[in-house]
Amino acid sequence: MLSDDEREQLESWARRPKSAQALAMRSRIILACEGDSSNTQIAADLKVARSVVTKWRNRFVVDRLDGLLDEPRPGRPRVVGDEQIKDLITATLETTPTDATHWSTRSMADHLGLSQSMVSRVWRAFGLAPHKQDSWKLSKDPLFIEKVRDVVGLYLDPPERAVVLCVDEKTQIQALNRTQPVFPMLPGTPARATHDYVRHGTSSLYAALNLATGQVIGSLHARHRSQEFLAFLKKIDANVPAELDCHVVLDNASTHKTPAVKRWLTNHPRFVLHFTPTSSSWLNLVERWFAELTTKKLRRGTHTSVRQLNTDIRTWIQTWNDNPRPYVWTKTADQILESIGNYCKRINDSRH
Repeated sequence: MLSDDEREQLESWARRPKSAQALAMRSRIILACEGDSSNTQIAADLKVARSVVTKWRNRFVVDRLDGLLDEPRPGRPRVVGDEQIKDLITATLETTPTDATHWSTRSMADHLGLSQSMVSRVWRAFGLAPHKQDSWKLSKDPLFIEKVRDVVGLYLDPPERAVVLCVDEKTQIQALNRTQPVFPMLPGTPARATHDYVRHGTSSLYAALNLATGQVIGSLHARHRSQEFLAFLKKIDANVPAELDCHVVLDNASTHKTPAVKRWLTNHPRFVLHFTPTSSSWLNLVERWFAELTTKKLRRGTHTSVRQLNTDIRTWIQTWNDNPRPYVWTKTADQILESIGNYCKRINDSRH
C-alpha cells in the first residue's frame, strides 16, 4: 500500500528521462507492485529479472522510499587522516623547502612521508599550485581614485555628440624571421618553428580604439616620439567628424604632455584627454586589442623586413575594421575600488 506522498514521489522519479535511470526503474517496479500483478508478471512487463522485482519490493517494505536509494558502498578505508591533510596544507602554505623556492609534489611527499599522488590529489582538491606565480602591482598615483572614476564613468556613460577613443602605442614591434623554415601542422604534431630568429628592424604602432563601434584608427612609425604622437592626433582629427567631440583615454607617457602637444590641444578644444592612473594599463581598452593583435598576428608571424611587417599590420587592421567587435566594459568604479580594497586587506592580513 502506498501513501499519496509516496506515490507522488515515485511517479516523479519514474518520469526521469535521462538522469538516475536505476532509480527510475526501481520506482516503476514499486508502482507496478501496487496492483494485483505477480512478481513474474511485473518482471515480464518491465523486462527485468524476477529477482530484481523481489529485491526492491522487499527493500521498499522495510525502508519505504529510503530503501530505493543507493547505499554507500564499502571501500578501502582512508589511509591519510584529517591531521595529516592539515599538516600537508599548513606546510604548503607556510613553509618552503631548503633547496628550492617552492614545493613540488615529490619533495612534499618526501618531506611528510606521503605518496606523490596523495599530495597531488590534496593540492587539486584545495586549489593549491605552488609551481604557479601570478604578477600584480598597485598604482601609486595620488589621484588613482579620481582617475578610475573618470575613465570608468566615460566607458559606462559616454557623453552625447562625442566619440570616446582609447589610445596607446605598441612600440618596438620586431620584424622577425626564423632561421629555418617553419614545419606545418600534421595530424598529431603541432606546427614547429626554430627557437632562434633574425631581426630585421622594428616598428611602432599608434592605435585609437573607438569605444562604441570597435573600429581602430592605426598609424605606423619608425620611432615613438612626441612628433609621431602629434601626427597621430592630427590623423584622428581628420578621421572623426568635425561636429563630434573627441574624448581620448591614454596613459601618462611623457610624449603625450610635451609643449607642442599641449599647444595643439589648446587650438583643438574638441579634444579632451583622460589619463589613466600610473601602472594601470588595464584601464585602457586598446590594450585588449593589442593583445589580440599579438596573439593572432605577431607572435607566430615571420617577416623579412619592416615594410612587410607594416603591410601585415595594416592588412590586419583593415580586416578588423571590416567586422569590428567592440569591447564592453561592465565593472563600475565602486566595484573596482572595492575589489582593490579587499585585495589590499588580504595582503595586509597575510603578514607577508
